Amino acid sequence: MLFLGLLILLVFQLCGEVLVMALDAPVPGPVVGMVLLFFALLIFGHVPEQLRLFSEGLLKHLSLLFVPAGVGLMVHLEYLAEYWLALVLALSVSAFITLLVVAGLLRFLMRSKEGRH
Repeated sequence: MLFLGLLILLVFQLCGEVLVMALDAPVPGPVVGMVLLFFALLIFGHVPEQLRLFSEGLLKHLSLLFVPAGVGLMVHLEYLAEYWLALVLALSVSAFITLLVVAGLLRFLMRSKEGRH
């Protein structure tokens, strides 16, 4: 049962990778795959039980997925020391843009929900 959830995620990741290669897009394939999965779930109307169960198990151990990134930061510490200002600026700007997008999306969804009642 969990295998089907993993298969769904891998198929959407593969679709994202193929789409990025075909379009030569400057976006990571897994990100495109997640967007495709999001729209598929919107169209489908709900999250399949197998996908929900597998995703919950994956999210329980999410912190383990950050270990390779942390090790990579430690290995390339000299780059952090050299480009710290650019990194702080990029992170701050991207966090602010994300905040604006999420706030706008929430406002849009709240209005559309009010219109249905």
